[in-house]
Amino acid sequence: MSSTTLPKTMRALLQPNSEETRLIQTTLDIPTPDLNANEHLIRVHCISPCAKELHWLKYFPPPKPRTQIPCYDIAGTVVKSPQNSPFGVGDEVYARTNYIRPGCASDYAVAVTDELAHRPKNLSWAESTAVPLSAQTAWQALFVQSGIGDFGSQEWKGKRVLVTAASGGVGIWVVQIARLIGATVIGTCGSRNVDFVKGLGASEVIDYRKTDLREWAQEPGSQVDMVVDCVGGKSLADVWWCMKDGGVLISIFQPPEQVRPEGLDERSVKSVFFVMQPKREHLEPITELVEAGKCRPVVDSIWPLELFEEAFERLDGGHARGKIILDLSLNQ
Repeated sequence: MSSTTLPKTMRALLQPNSEETRLIQTTLDIPTPDLNANEHLIRVHCISPCAKELHWLKYFPPPKPRTQIPCYDIAGTVVKSPQNSPFGVGDEVYARTNYIRPGCASDYAVAVTDELAHRPKNLSWAESTAVPLSAQTAWQALFVQSGIGDFGSQEWKGKRVLVTAASGGVGIWVVQIARLIGATVIGTCGSRNVDFVKGLGASEVIDYRKTDLREWAQEPGSQVDMVVDCVGGKSLADVWWCMKDGGVLISIFQPPEQVRPEGLDERSVKSVFFVMQPKREHLEPITELVEAGKCRPVVDSIWPLELFEEAFERLDGGHARGKIILDLSLNQ
């Protein structure tokens, strides 16, 4: 199925050299979806970049060479779809698309059935785009990687979950979802975001500029059953001291064993580093939570495509509250 006649070309951001973290705006041909491979052509409304993603082509080259378009969080409208797809022409959808294909920083992009979901009806386009990567990463950390239990499991009741960078893209979802399942949530953030993180549902908020995590962990009752670290480096090294024996330490930044501190006792900790995989089966229950008003995305700022350099500077500054959004409908 397809919609009305499409233009032949589109605006796009392109990373011309995988060795450099530099983007240009250019004009490219509109991609042709393979409808026999469950591919859909999406008219892009908004996209969201991910921190450090312009380093990925150098350090994690895709399995096959492809057009080097960035940004894999997308919200848009289906304009071509396979015959038996649950997503028809005109449907409003969102997704985190797979890195093996070109990203979505263009007027049209391709997404497959297994990564798409109908976007939440109660959100704007920009708010919708702030959901897929961050929420699915939190969902998979809690319910796939931890081994503790699924969303409805009683095993979460009373568990202590610590999340670093709790005001960042992934952290806000770990706080909200972990609270929903009955865990006690502790978050770290900077001074200006303490009340914000409490408002998301954290029982305790640690200002990392004022409190050393290793010292905090020495206080009676402080140690936790699970950590989701979104920072790496010293933060990840410090949270080792916060772990209970038998706890789970998950990092989305680097393998935790790389920074396990010397002098730590021989407590048994399951440590995991993972990269989220886009899955419709995870995005759909997240959509339901959002539509029920139980969770919400946070948008830091919205930029037109033409101000992509400023948007990426804001992102790389490391102090965004929530997600940076590029709205392709602005300034057209």
